[in-house]
Amino acid sequence: MAQISYKDAGVDTAAGARAVGKIRSAVQSTYTADVIGDIGGFGGLFSAASIKNMEDPVLVSATDGVGTKLELAKRTGDYSTVGIDLVAMCVNDLVVTGAKPLFFLDYLAVGKLDEDFAAEVVGGVAEGCRQAGCALIGGEMAEHPGVMQAGDYDLAGFAVGVVERAGILSPDRVRAGDQIIGLASTGLHSNGFSLVRKAFTDRLSDMELAETILADGRSLGQAVMAPTQIYVEMLLAAYQAFQDEIRAAANITGGGITENLDRALPVGCDAWVDLTAWPVPEVISMVIDAASLSQAEALKTFNMGIGMAVIVAPEILEQALQHFSKYTQAYHIGECRQAQSTEQSRQIIY
Repeated sequence: MAQISYKDAGVDTAAGARAVGKIRSAVQSTYTADVIGDIGGFGGLFSAASIKNMEDPVLVSATDGVGTKLELAKRTGDYSTVGIDLVAMCVNDLVVTGAKPLFFLDYLAVGKLDEDFAAEVVGGVAEGCRQAGCALIGGEMAEHPGVMQAGDYDLAGFAVGVVERAGILSPDRVRAGDQIIGLASTGLHSNGFSLVRKAFTDRLSDMELAETILADGRSLGQAVMAPTQIYVEMLLAAYQAFQDEIRAAANITGGGITENLDRALPVGCDAWVDLTAWPVPEVISMVIDAASLSQAEALKTFNMGIGMAVIVAPEILEQALQHFSKYTQAYHIGECRQAQSTEQSRQIIY
């Protein structure tokens, strides 16, 4: 029987080594003083020295993917933003607990490894890590011949952060009278793309995606693929400035405002949200129209232009709005009130 090499079976380890070489500088650009070693080890090493002086440190972890937005990246040929999306999906979940992201790991699975493609994707991951202030300390690029087609790929990530136990944000801190600030999204972020594709982009030609220009000057393709906003820096600065007067926060991802803001509320408290308080991004409105969604369905599918909701004490409302406005558009979108119904005691009321 003739010898069959690993490359013959569809896995090119030499290509993998070359891909690692191409991403090395991007990965190293995320390193903080706590990173030990370098890319290519069996495990990512991160010093715990920076947290040893914390009174009661709690580690927080999050994992996520980018979903079917990856299919649209194939159509546009731009893979530079999906890595930012990946980091955002994880670190935005971390920071709403009050945690500072420390490090990140990624996993890229492909049918056949292309070095330039991998470098573009991981370069986006590194950019997301730089925006979040965390280190990319490890990852994996895996070829899956026979399981995935040559052009197929998937992307997943994992983040770890730390917070003082006394500083953990939770619904227990929220009370009636607290005010809700909405922080602007960059568009669709990375949620609802199975619907986006089925109802909207799959019906459009590549030319329509490239040549349809929106009011802000971007093409439709650019608006659909805009990377998810990373809210880490602005939230960590707010926690430091306002401390206990920041009550809770909600990352508005899959499930929209309806299902995610609810997760930041205690039993016995409703959120009253003013839908006229902020503009809905044009690209989201276009998808809603294409899918003929009701307002209620849209609100539990898309972020509607609010990527993060922050619940604050009423006495700091104006100061907090000014703080967040240094980073992004910030809106006073509602308030927390005592629940009117004891049977359904944690509702979003529009």
